[in-house]
Amino acid sequence: MNLTILLSFLFVTVAAALVSIYVTRRKKQQQTPVGFYLGNRSLGFWMIGSSMFLTNMSANQFIGENEFVYTTNMSVMAWGMSSVLAMLLVAEFLMPMYLRIGAVTTPDFLAKRFDVQTQRIVSIIFLLGYFVNLIPTVLYGCAVAINGIFHVDSWLGISYFSAIQLIVLVVGVVGALYNVLGGLRAITITDVVQGIGMLIGGSMIVYYGFRFLGDGDVWEGVRTLSVAHKDHLNAIGGPKDVLPFSTIFTGMLLVNIYYWGMEQYIVQEALASKNLAESQKGISLAVVGKLFAPLLLNVPGLIAVHLYPNLENTATAFPRLVSDILPPVFIGLVAAVVFGGALSTFNAGLNSTGTLFTMNLYKPWLERNGAKADERKLLRNGKILQVCVTILAIIFSPYIMYFEGGFYNYLQKVSSFFSVPVFTIMVIGLLTKRVPPLAAKVGILFFVTVYTATQFLFDLQLHYLHVLAILFLVTSGIMLLIGRLRPMESPFQLPRQAAVDIVPWKRRHLYYAILLALMVGMFILFSPPGIAG
Repeated sequence: MNLTILLSFLFVTVAAALVSIYVTRRKKQQQTPVGFYLGNRSLGFWMIGSSMFLTNMSANQFIGENEFVYTTNMSVMAWGMSSVLAMLLVAEFLMPMYLRIGAVTTPDFLAKRFDVQTQRIVSIIFLLGYFVNLIPTVLYGCAVAINGIFHVDSWLGISYFSAIQLIVLVVGVVGALYNVLGGLRAITITDVVQGIGMLIGGSMIVYYGFRFLGDGDVWEGVRTLSVAHKDHLNAIGGPKDVLPFSTIFTGMLLVNIYYWGMEQYIVQEALASKNLAESQKGISLAVVGKLFAPLLLNVPGLIAVHLYPNLENTATAFPRLVSDILPPVFIGLVAAVVFGGALSTFNAGLNSTGTLFTMNLYKPWLERNGAKADERKLLRNGKILQVCVTILAIIFSPYIMYFEGGFYNYLQKVSSFFSVPVFTIMVIGLLTKRVPPLAAKVGILFFVTVYTATQFLFDLQLHYLHVLAILFLVTSGIMLLIGRLRPMESPFQLPRQAAVDIVPWKRRHLYYAILLALMVGMFILFSPPGIAG
């Protein structure tokens, strides 16, 4: 193993941790659940934007999207670019609602709109999603990337599977310690530092990648990329592609709005804002990050198409490229960024797991049984759950490599079981006043049952994102019908229990328009009228 790479990696990683320790060392806000899980509602827009962006940019994205580009084309970019619209809708409509009711978790709205039972059901669905999908895949994706950069299997003389197991163990233990000891504020401060590293690392990968491709000439590398393998440059997926462009307007939009506006581990940073304006600015800053994200998530995959035409393990496209083209000091930086991105997502998932369990399940259970919900006891048992989840994820995650259909395919299909059902009842709850709690429970049961059947029992000959959109409409119709037949006696009124100032950001609409125009420009650039023509 190259000593310079290792030292560079350790320097960036330790520097981020030291900055976090320095900033949070005098804070006494972690003695309560709100202080630990929401950073005492004190986050500014830099922390919110950096943390939301880096939490999304996990090792799963580095590995999965570059692998998709290598094997297919740039159509996977649609997930990130279409999320721009979803994020701005969340900033404009959902965040004011969450902060107005003083929400600690996104299911808190469901408790007020429907009933506590619905809140608990959705909290359990979230937790299942984190156990099965989020936390294990983050560990696995990070292990694949780190092994590809440092060649741990060759260095230690062990099998590839054993190397993945070892790295998963290290990342899991470090992440759990960081989360249990630091809380949300420590995580977000580290994310600001890692976000700066990510911008530098992404720029270096593109620069050195083009230079390597052009035999020392960057512009020759750009020319080579733009004239050969043009099928890989197209982000407008056809009807027979793995990700058709039409899915942007159906299931993909639903999944993105859910992810950025209802997924607890993502929204938690915005819920921790000091006011609504900072929350909206923070989300807009994260959007800027998404517009630059293809530098890390997609362009390396395009360069790998030219350099490695016959990769046996396509999931190694990104780490192999980094290992081959960058100077050692920048390899260490990128490895630290990948490691930091994985830790950010892993920690956010663990933090949200503790929040949902403690505030929505454990605390109400204590109160129902006449026990005192002591804040120290709540924190202690929430942390114990986080440790247990980490142990299970460490055991399970290496086996994801045997999933048929590719890593990214695994991520998206599994996450859909948990996302759109919750999105559906949230939307109906927001748009109606008399749909009863029964409709929410029936809607969740119907959606999950039918979607499971379409994926495992019979084939509708439809893309799964289109199936999600159809089920969203059908489930919404069922809920509205129940609301018509058995409406609530009195219409729902959104309570006002704001814990922070909810005056919106005054100039937001101008910036929203600029960001949407840039989103459209990215699609035009990577299309037949653009460089794919």
